[in-house]
Formats: sequence, C-alpha cells, structure tokens
Amino acid sequence: MSSDLQKGKGGDGFSAGLVDDNIYEWQVTIVGPADTMYEGGLYRAKLSFPTSYPMQPPTMTFLTEMWHPNIYPDGKVCISILHPPEDDQYGYEKASERWLPIHTVETILVSVISLLSSPNDDSPANVDAAKQLREDAKGYRRKVRRLVEKSMEQDWD
Repeated sequence: MSSDLQKGKGGDGFSAGLVDDNIYEWQVTIVGPADTMYEGGLYRAKLSFPTSYPMQPPTMTFLTEMWHPNIYPDGKVCISILHPPEDDQYGYEKASERWLPIHTVETILVSVISLLSSPNDDSPANVDAAKQLREDAKGYRRKVRRLVEKSMEQDWD
C-alpha cells in the first residue's frame, strides 16, 4: 500500500491517504461522478484494512450521509470486490467477483465510483433506497440532490 494517492479524470476523482500514519486506516474523499445524481458532491469515507490484508478485504464506510441502494444506512459500502474471497452462500456472486489480493486502494475507489454511477437494486444493502429508486425515481433523485448539497456544506477540517 502506498501512503498517498490522488486521481482525477474528467471531473471524476478521488484522493486517499493514511490517517495519522496508520497503514490500516485510510481517509478518502470522492468527487461525485460527472453525469450522475451524485455529481457535485464531496464524499468523505474511510477504508479500514485488516491485519490479514491483502488476503482479506478492507471495509469502506462513507462518513458523509449517503442515499444509495448499495450503501448501508450506517455508510458501509456493499460491493462484491469488498466481500471475502469465498463462495457466496446465496449463490449471488461468483468467487471471481469477490475480493482478490490484487485489488488496491485505487481499484476499490474506481469500483465505488462506478457503483455510484450504476446502483444495483437487485441485492440492496439499503432496502429503502432501493425501493424508492424502483418506485419513486423522482423522489430518489430529489433526496440524493439534497444530500449532494449537504455534502458541500460539511465542515472539512
């Protein structure tokens, strides 16, 4: 793991770095992806790596309030590449879609940015967000836009 990482491509971007020189805790900022409902927002998150990394995945938790089918109400991200490298007991994911030791902070963040762009409401972590996205897309968009605005008003100290 390198101790600092910054990327930016066409307005989509992120930065990540260690928290207090602790290699197991990373602070992340994601810029809302262009041409998505999340565009214009600044989203803070943390990546927490287990001591068994790279054999086991980190967890990623948004500190900024999010409304997304694949982000639990407590901010924890639910995405295949952050699931342990074992067979899915429910048969929803292939082992090849789950955590692999080749993943890096960059590949994780690129996957999360992609997730923001394309929510998966088939296997939701936040059932209420998935239901609203399916049944009231306009209301879903309004709620996300309010949170985008709120993300810009956060105290970034």
